Amino acid sequence: MPIFFPIVAAVLQAGSFVLDKFILLIPKVNFREYLGVSFPLIFIINALVFLILRPPLNATLFTGIPLLALVSSVLLSIASNLIYYRALQSDRLTEIQSISLLGGIPVVLGSGLLFADERNLGIIIPALIALSAIAWSHWKNHHFVIAADTVPLVLWSLTMPLVGAALSKILLTYWHPVSLEMIRAAGLALVVGPIYAGQSSHTPRRAVPWLIATNILTSLAWILFYIGYQKLGIIYTLLLFSLQPLLAYAMAIIFLKEPLEKKRAIAFAIVLMCIGLAQILK
Repeated sequence: MPIFFPIVAAVLQAGSFVLDKFILLIPKVNFREYLGVSFPLIFIINALVFLILRPPLNATLFTGIPLLALVSSVLLSIASNLIYYRALQSDRLTEIQSISLLGGIPVVLGSGLLFADERNLGIIIPALIALSAIAWSHWKNHHFVIAADTVPLVLWSLTMPLVGAALSKILLTYWHPVSLEMIRAAGLALVVGPIYAGQSSHTPRRAVPWLIATNILTSLAWILFYIGYQKLGIIYTLLLFSLQPLLAYAMAIIFLKEPLEKKRAIAFAIVLMCIGLAQILK
């Protein structure tokens, strides 16, 4: 069933984010070394998936609108990763995950306005409730608690995810999700890999298996996420995928010993209820 694609993606991506934070806690590993190793690895993993599944890929995809949208998407992904992992290095995983999901609110509203097939109030309303609950879970003492290095991520999360979602919606009318992720990964590796190649040569050996594991998880997660976009639409996929930061939060408590917070547990329950409601109303 298509509903399981974003749910499985949420589980895989949550696991990947927990491994990411664990890796960045290893001495002599910073976000630059992480990116220098990860982007080439993600391309290799996506290429292997492509060779196994053999999805369609033809020359017409590298012309006109598909090419322009692809280049824009790659540049947006580069900026997003640099901003996200810079913040993750200095802030708690639970804080970063809550902030990242704030971008879902403008994405839901904007997608409903931009795309006729996304205008389903039975999905839009539960999605907004779920995303608002996660934002509320981050609210402390009448303000958001934000580390200095995390401020750029907040600004980015509130402005650019709608652009990324719109680009993905356009791209997936032309591309198969597996082909798209392989080519996007190739673009990211070609641009970012050389910049941080010198950094990656100093990566401690103990970090290498974890780097491979986290990039397998995130590669598979994004393929499944884009299959959800294609089959379920942006808003419903985001609603299902909103489980991801809460799953990451639970894993961070268990594996990274980050503190338990009652508001996050309440938000998790609200998200589950919203998913059930959308399933009934859609």
